[in-house]
Amino acid sequence: MQAKSVSQNISIDGKLDESAWENAAVASDFITLEPDNGKAAPEAKKTEVKVLYDNDAIYIGARMFDDEPDKILKEISQRDNFGTADLFGVFINGFNDGQQDFMFYVSAADVQGDCIMTDANGEDYSWDAVWISKAVLTENGWIAEIKIPYSALRFSQENKQTWGINFFREIKRTRYKYTWNFVDRKIGTFTQQAGTLEGIENIKPPTRLFLMPYASYYLNAGEGQKTYGTIKGGMDIKYGINDAFTVDAILIPDFGQTKYDDQILNLGPFEQEFNENRAFFTEGTDLFNKGKMFYSRRIGGKPSEPKLNDNEEIIEQVQNVNLINALKLSGRTKNGLGVGILNAVTEKTFATIKDTITGETRRVVVEPLTNYNVLVMDQRFRKNSSVTFINTNVTRNGHFRDANVTGLVWDLNTKANTYNLSGNIKYSTLNAEEDKKGMYATLSFAETSGKYRYSFGSDFVTKDFNPNDLGINFYTNYYNFFNNVNYRILNPTKLFNSFRINLNNYIEFNKDSGKTQDASINANVNLTTVKNNYYGMGITVYPVEICDYYEPRTDGRYVIIPRKIDVWTSLSTNYNHKFALDLNPSITVADEPGRAAFALDVGPRYRFNDKLLLTYTFSFLKRNNNKGYIDSYDDDDNENTPETIVFANRDVITYANTLSGKYAINSAMTINLAVRQYWSSAENKNILKLDQDGTLDPYSQYTENKNSSFYSWNADLSYSWWFAPGSQLSALYRNNASNFERVIDKDFKRSVTNLLTNDALKHIFSISVKYFIDYNAVKNKVRKRA
Repeated sequence: MQAKSVSQNISIDGKLDESAWENAAVASDFITLEPDNGKAAPEAKKTEVKVLYDNDAIYIGARMFDDEPDKILKEISQRDNFGTADLFGVFINGFNDGQQDFMFYVSAADVQGDCIMTDANGEDYSWDAVWISKAVLTENGWIAEIKIPYSALRFSQENKQTWGINFFREIKRTRYKYTWNFVDRKIGTFTQQAGTLEGIENIKPPTRLFLMPYASYYLNAGEGQKTYGTIKGGMDIKYGINDAFTVDAILIPDFGQTKYDDQILNLGPFEQEFNENRAFFTEGTDLFNKGKMFYSRRIGGKPSEPKLNDNEEIIEQVQNVNLINALKLSGRTKNGLGVGILNAVTEKTFATIKDTITGETRRVVVEPLTNYNVLVMDQRFRKNSSVTFINTNVTRNGHFRDANVTGLVWDLNTKANTYNLSGNIKYSTLNAEEDKKGMYATLSFAETSGKYRYSFGSDFVTKDFNPNDLGINFYTNYYNFFNNVNYRILNPTKLFNSFRINLNNYIEFNKDSGKTQDASINANVNLTTVKNNYYGMGITVYPVEICDYYEPRTDGRYVIIPRKIDVWTSLSTNYNHKFALDLNPSITVADEPGRAAFALDVGPRYRFNDKLLLTYTFSFLKRNNNKGYIDSYDDDDNENTPETIVFANRDVITYANTLSGKYAINSAMTINLAVRQYWSSAENKNILKLDQDGTLDPYSQYTENKNSSFYSWNADLSYSWWFAPGSQLSALYRNNASNFERVIDKDFKRSVTNLLTNDALKHIFSISVKYFIDYNAVKNKVRKRA
């Protein structure tokens, strides 16, 4: 396709009435992507797209014809969450290397969405660009008009540009998706099947400098606590070093309005992994996610626990370490070399400890001044393959441990995208009281095209591999083998729009002892009917007893896990209907009397109109006769006696209720509700002792109460208004509370009521304004006034 140069001003109003649009080339003849892949789009629902450009931006004008315009779905939703609405999208690859698309969507309700797409990681909607669009309904369909500044894209400095491009349309009421350039679903890639955009020549993009100052006010209150207000301010900066590389910096960060974490009663040997909700660490971080070595929640996370002497307790400790500043540089050369650098610094953090006998207090450092670094160099070639070098480094001030992890990652595909060879090697060093070094290696091979596909591979992990200072990894000291065989339909049948069946096999061995740590055979089916209802079902068989080396939490010890079977089903009815339902029951039965688990998730949702949507989810889990670690201790009188490891035979019950709601005033202004109530308890029925051979025997000598009960409540009511491109005003009221105790109160209503009426309930009201300033826009205004 040819883009047309334009000198006149293009008003983004959804009318396409400027003369420049009349003589521009037309992209049409769209082809079905899903479900009837390869079939031409019907004439009654044809799509026509035109492209203009100037020194500031590229302009897209799209007409979506529809012979039933009154049936166009147009639910108004938040940015990046399209709900039930028709979509138009443009996918741009400024290097035309088939590796990464910048995707820009507009819904028929005039809602924007944008993401970065790679075949390896899929669509990353955490990336947000600043661009302008307008969608308008017409008597024969709808129109989308889009202006994408060059600052939102990445491309080379060549005088003549050649971009990869594709256009996308989804008709929501039929769930049919179309693309301008044919995307063959028999091939296991999307980004490498784009068309070509030519004609953009001799552009002189302006300086890419953007300032985003913000100001926030927080009012904190709690029952029996002092009410106080806090004012915060800071700035984000984006600067384009050239057309391909950008520096992002955050000065005096403020994350007070980020989504709360869904905490759980964690009875396992590993920490709970949380999602990243801070925009700086989610936007445009696809390079840093290569090799899965970077877990951004380590930066500004929970401080370490100080060592306590006898008769001491912590009386004051912060929940999270403060982030002083952070910056990241990312981009890619015209030869396909991507470079990413991320740096962050967190402040020195203290805890106050009190002697319960003398009353004396002391302050100790729980986290020193710390510097975090991530370096990524990713070389792409042949439009479908890459080799990546990654290094993460954590340097702590003073006599605290430092950590370094280096990795080499490869993703190699044949020219026809029919086979893939991928893997990585990671090497970690940890400088603490005792230096430790470890390695992680994985290799897999897969057929990635056609109806029948397969894959197989292996992992090898040494005992001392530890990337957890800036990454996250739980299992070490093992090697495994895995494979998958699957079948899918590529075109709809009389019954199904999509259908896929998988068979998976997995076996894992402890590296030192050779004992089986895991073994499973899984079969599952996932399908969508012609009425667009989703069904899934699966069964996993664990055919042999396995040795769990992690639950005992002592080096070299393991507990035997009996054979078991998991069965699950899943239903999700068509969201196009006002009422829809998600249903997910499952059951696990072990080869041990009374040891079983039952789970059920029920999620009804109702769309009252195009503005109001409510969704409720109830989750229930019960594990009967669950065996788990509760304590361990040494025999002080005999150094040769092995450590005593205490387990409990327990019943674990979990209830969770989640309510979310959205009321859209218009496409730029929404009110959102998110409420989560959670309660989980573990009631110990009898105490057990772990023997050296991994079996459990009754143990009456242990009498300490190790029952567990955890309650939590979170409620957010927020208002969001995008009052200008890239500029947002948001107001949030939040209340939350949590409580852990050893006494289990089985009166559910009383437990929740007590949680909401005691001193633990905290209230926070905040209002935040951020404003997007384009250096060039300011410069042009000053020139005009002069």
